[in-house]
Amino acid sequence: MTADLAVLRDQILRFKQEKCAIILAHNYQRDEVQEAADFVGDSLELSRIAATQDCEMIVFCGVHFMAESASILSPDKTVLLPEIDAGCPMADMIHANAPRPVRKSFPGFDTPPAYVYPPEYTLNDMKKEYPGVPVVAYVNTTAEVKAESDICCTSANVVKIIDSLPGDSVICIPDKNLSMWASRNTKKKVIAWDGYCNVHERVTVKDIQEAREQHPEAVILTHPECRIEVNEMADHVTSTSGMLRFAHASAEEEFVVGTEIGLMHRLRKENPDKTFYPLRRDMICPNMKKTTLQSVLRAFQENRYIVKVPEDIRIRAKKALDRMLAVL
Repeated sequence: MTADLAVLRDQILRFKQEKCAIILAHNYQRDEVQEAADFVGDSLELSRIAATQDCEMIVFCGVHFMAESASILSPDKTVLLPEIDAGCPMADMIHANAPRPVRKSFPGFDTPPAYVYPPEYTLNDMKKEYPGVPVVAYVNTTAEVKAESDICCTSANVVKIIDSLPGDSVICIPDKNLSMWASRNTKKKVIAWDGYCNVHERVTVKDIQEAREQHPEAVILTHPECRIEVNEMADHVTSTSGMLRFAHASAEEEFVVGTEIGLMHRLRKENPDKTFYPLRRDMICPNMKKTTLQSVLRAFQENRYIVKVPEDIRIRAKKALDRMLAVL
């Protein structure tokens, strides 16, 4: 660690103690931000941990919907998001009522395909089109969308959640790739929204083929947000937390990791005797990398940016999360 980073961490530690705060960092955050955090993990895991902590403030180093989840589960605590522009393009691909954007451009990524739905089409339009069909909302959605859904899911439990619901059909939002992966593993009809993660979507079959040629002894891990044809070629498909558990428990020594490269820090730190290769070196989420130690310090100094979910939305969104937790 450089002297500058050490100074920043000392300043952050002082503010954290003064404000009775905890710092949460998603697995995709910068290495130095993960090292400064009290807890590192996936989005829902972190929010659930924060709800159990005796603190007055939560500084969430992640993206906007994650800070919303912390606010939903810890309404009496102040939740700060150090970079207010750190959003999730996939979460922005669906709205409960307001029209969604026709197209997003992502610096450094190929232009995504046009959406299947017209820009004015919303979640509530889909619910009217499929009356009575339960809505399963991925946690990677806004609080407003969760509030209009029946139940939430994660990439790790999506199949279990779908199978727990009545009827032979479900609406699964917003990730079409996660929905397709779920449909391969359930007997129910999965009606998918046409959203995707701009980081995982760009992985191709060619990337898997090249990884096998370059690292023939390695186990290939991919995330359910990858395309279905990619996941069908992988050795193991699982969430970020699942990748951490799998790598730790496995007797294998080499792994190709098909998710955002921020996870490599924890994988290498927790498994120093094993080797990890990124499936693609450009699997970088620009929004996740916006947060720096400087922005964490500013969040403490200036009490910014406060994320507070309105109570009427919070109560309904929490019901969707609680229903999921009741199934687990």
